[in-house]
Amino acid sequence: MGRKLASIQYVHDITPIEGADKIELAHVLGWQCVVKKGEFKVGDLGVYFEIDSFLPVNKHFVFLGTNSYKKTDIMGEGYRIRTMKMRGELSQGLLLPLSEFDESEIPNNMRVVNTDVSNLLGIKKWEVEERATASGTIIGQLPDGVPKTDETRVQAMPELIRELGKSDYYITTKMDGSSHSIEVDSEGHFHCTGHNYEYKDDGASSFYNYVKEHDFESKIKRIKDDIGAKCIVFQGEFCAPGIQSNRLKLRRPEWFVFTVIIDGARQNLYATKLYTSIIGAKMVPVEEIGNEFDKKYPTVEDVLKRADESMYTVGEQKCKAEGIVVRPVVPVYNEEIHDWLSMKAVSNKYLLKLKG
Repeated sequence: MGRKLASIQYVHDITPIEGADKIELAHVLGWQCVVKKGEFKVGDLGVYFEIDSFLPVNKHFVFLGTNSYKKTDIMGEGYRIRTMKMRGELSQGLLLPLSEFDESEIPNNMRVVNTDVSNLLGIKKWEVEERATASGTIIGQLPDGVPKTDETRVQAMPELIRELGKSDYYITTKMDGSSHSIEVDSEGHFHCTGHNYEYKDDGASSFYNYVKEHDFESKIKRIKDDIGAKCIVFQGEFCAPGIQSNRLKLRRPEWFVFTVIIDGARQNLYATKLYTSIIGAKMVPVEEIGNEFDKKYPTVEDVLKRADESMYTVGEQKCKAEGIVVRPVVPVYNEEIHDWLSMKAVSNKYLLKLKG
């Protein structure tokens, strides 16, 4: 399921910002957004634009100004929504009054809580960074067997906490790099991809070069033959000097596997560890394995506090990690998100540190 980049949400709380007389915090889902004081009251409906939404240039968004404005050959022009820090508080997305949009933009019958209005308002996901850092020649979209790696944030769907409480869970460190996947498909063809695109083996892709250096293709094909599988996909985070400021302080590239998919089925924690070790790759660090996740971390705030504790222990120094990813030990398909159950929590301490 694609992210609801823009959706109708209700304000469930308003909190003041210390020392601020013109702005305050409005809370939607598990997020907080800085808004004009008095612009919203509890129970009001608004249009919430998630972090990394890319908004078109029109009358609704021009106030965002030059700091948010971007223009590229790939994305065109518009405004990128990022986490911001204002008066010491995080603003996580953009919230606008529903009344700012007329019926031709959002029909009255769609003005219902949780309605996705991304397409109506021309909202896209900001994707330029991934394509630039992949540094390879694009030959097409993702192959059919390779899903996008886009975990749901806990603030976007707090109800996932309860769902994760129904089975054993594990927590892994969220590595700060670039998502890349490799696949051997049902016809024996090998594919090497980034987050959105497949790349050519022409020496221009640093990740493809890494894959070849470690002979992953032949190793996966041997696994495929040994177990009689039709299709095998490995997905992971590629971290290296030159990617996301190399916050792990790596001296050379590393790829950390977080998902193994065999014939369309996501593998459990222990099978993922096994197959990752067989091909000679590293798995993302597993920080915790347990049960009753919803009792140990019952609220969004509890999950975010747990994310604040996560540290990078690979590379040249120990430092604050981007956050965590939580999954069932045995994969569970969730009808609510139309995908395998999982969620991520990005550390607010990490975000605040980045924002200075």
